[in-house]
Amino acid sequence: MKRIFFTETVLRDAQQSLIATRMAFEDFEGILEKIDSAGYYSIECWGGATFDSCLRYLNEDPWERLRKIKSKVKNTKLQMLLRGQNLLGYRHYPDDVVRMFVQKSIENGMDIIRIFDALNDLRNIEVAVDETIKAGGHAQGTIVYTLSPIHNLEMYIKIGKDLESMGVHSICIKDMAGIMSPKEAYELVKALKENVKVPVFLHTHSTTGLGILTYLKAVEAGVDGIDTAISSFSGGTSQPPTETLDYALRQMGFDTGLNSRVLKEINDFFKPVKDRFIKNGTLNPFVLSTDTDALIYQIPGGMLSNLIAQLKQQNALDRLDEVLMEVPRVREDLGYPPLVTPMSQMVGTQAAANVLAGERYRVILKEVKAYIRGEYGRPPGRINPELVKKVLGDEKPIEVRFADTLEPIFETTKEKIKDFAKTDEDVLSYILFPQVAEEFLKNRGKKKPEVRKIEYTIEGLRS
Repeated sequence: MKRIFFTETVLRDAQQSLIATRMAFEDFEGILEKIDSAGYYSIECWGGATFDSCLRYLNEDPWERLRKIKSKVKNTKLQMLLRGQNLLGYRHYPDDVVRMFVQKSIENGMDIIRIFDALNDLRNIEVAVDETIKAGGHAQGTIVYTLSPIHNLEMYIKIGKDLESMGVHSICIKDMAGIMSPKEAYELVKALKENVKVPVFLHTHSTTGLGILTYLKAVEAGVDGIDTAISSFSGGTSQPPTETLDYALRQMGFDTGLNSRVLKEINDFFKPVKDRFIKNGTLNPFVLSTDTDALIYQIPGGMLSNLIAQLKQQNALDRLDEVLMEVPRVREDLGYPPLVTPMSQMVGTQAAANVLAGERYRVILKEVKAYIRGEYGRPPGRINPELVKKVLGDEKPIEVRFADTLEPIFETTKEKIKDFAKTDEDVLSYILFPQVAEEFLKNRGKKKPEVRKIEYTIEGLRS
């Protein structure tokens, strides 16, 4: 019987997709040892938006959160999502910061680092992959999956081969919008298994209703592992349910390694947690439904919930359909970037700005300008020349890896903030989120009012 590895996402992507990462450590501390005993291959519990949310909303030190999780989880690998040269922030950082962040992540308990670049520009993940390997961690290289006139099977096979040549221990296909069909999953997984020797994992969402079907065809094609969420935090914009896939794959003759009795205990624990977030208004029932429009707009779960929050704050939720129609137009103008952080925030917020301003690109976000200048890497396709002219004038975009233009900053920052940053981890928190981290570090240990509500502005998403 072939073993299919399960990665549980309830502590990271599931809660990020459904409740904008508002789950505090105390919300799940009591079930960590059970999760550890369930038979998972790994537990995704850090990275993504968890770092930002800990500092900004939950009054938690994200590094301490990781150490606390590690103290309870003794048998199962801990896993995180890292945005390559962006780390967990929203811009590129110098190589010295990337290397230090990876080192400290592994020192504090991380085992597997899933590393991606929003544009599939592999120049932007080389340093993080190299440092993960040097520090003794498992480097999982990522293919960011999307559909467009320029993305095809041959492109993804080449990315897979390039990742293997880079030295990654495994490859993940990241379908952040849940738009991969069963047929596409079968063909891509089969092609990768024929062209690379490292294990292949698949990540998708239930947004469009395709998730379970997509996983089953991927398993038939030889995929080694899948990402799922315990059922009370599954479905909608989250991942397909762990228990359902465990049940189905067992009947099909696969070994999942999971203990169904323990899975029920985990789910029973999270049911009242979910109920609390429904009652306090954090969990919007909208994100629990199936949205086949995502097959047209390709909007990931977290991006959709963020757009809803933005428009509600502007008293413009009635214009959601207009914004959704504008998203693919903005994406085309920007050369078809995959809609994953930070590109999803940039494209979504620009689309909202275009609609609410009543004129396309009357206001251009500073992050979009930076993208057009080349600060995020090489665009997958051609950017609209009129938009380039409007932003750059006669200036030429950057062709080199943007991080090569950045000077080291870790040691100078460490000296600058030595009065309130006590550890290298504190310095890294400050570099990623200066204002938020400074406030947190200066007031560390003080009681702070609980803030769980989702707060966004049209100028830019920061969660």
